[in-house]
Amino acid sequence: MGASELHDHLASGLTTVARCWAVTRRDGQRFGFTDHDVDLVFDGLAFRADTGLSAMSLQQATGLSVDNTEAMGALSDAAMSEADIEAGRFDGAEVVSWLVNWADVSQRKLMFRGTIGEIRRAGGAFHAELRGLTEALNRPLGRVFQKPCTAVLGDASCGADQTEPGYFHEGPVQEVTEGLAFRFGPLPGFDAEWFQRGRLEVLSGAAAGLTGQIKRDRTEDGTRFIELWTPLRASVAAGDVVRITAGCDKRFETCRLKFNNVLNYRGFPDIPEEDWIMVHPTQAKVTSGGSRR
Repeated sequence: MGASELHDHLASGLTTVARCWAVTRRDGQRFGFTDHDVDLVFDGLAFRADTGLSAMSLQQATGLSVDNTEAMGALSDAAMSEADIEAGRFDGAEVVSWLVNWADVSQRKLMFRGTIGEIRRAGGAFHAELRGLTEALNRPLGRVFQKPCTAVLGDASCGADQTEPGYFHEGPVQEVTEGLAFRFGPLPGFDAEWFQRGRLEVLSGAAAGLTGQIKRDRTEDGTRFIELWTPLRASVAAGDVVRITAGCDKRFETCRLKFNNVLNYRGFPDIPEEDWIMVHPTQAKVTSGGSRR
């Protein structure tokens, strides 16, 4: 991408450089920003100068230390609106930063790649924490020796297909209370508490694309009520289409009977209890290799 030409340009002592950022949200929308005083265009994206975006120094180190920096700019409905930030649409968005010769944008060098972390808003502006790729290495990984399943319903280790009929309902919501409680019709064919611990996704309206985790699924007088753990951070109106999917309580019986997915169960249903620590040697009457109980 012209990194060597940019290096020669920087070595000349008289430079015309600026920083550019490309932000890609999880819903696929892309935004371009620059701290130059005019818009720049490259990589199929226009980098806007009217957001007043600027960045602090980038902290980078060798090893597994987390690279991080911070960017700030003005809130704009045409770029990063306060409503979108409040709704969480920029949470975890991918960020790529370049140092660019604005006189010849083909001369540029990739300086940072990572994601948006914490976003603060004040005085009509935003401050976004940018976290480098090594941030993912801070997350604990590996199996846990426990009775409940450790997989996330529908992920690669679980393998349950939530798109099969009977595991989801898609339709308009009849009433919404504070973005937290959703009222539907009777929803025949779905057992009581079928969607508890499941997921709700908004498909239309102002909150389209937002999701929430289902805390409670109850039925009263033929009406189904779905309650989330936390309110959605955008307005949901009656008539908006939502999709609710079945939930899992991580038990072996649920995996076997509800999802028919016992071969992918990621827990240890036969884990010994604590009283086995105190078991003393004894002569067994039954030596078939089965359970001692």
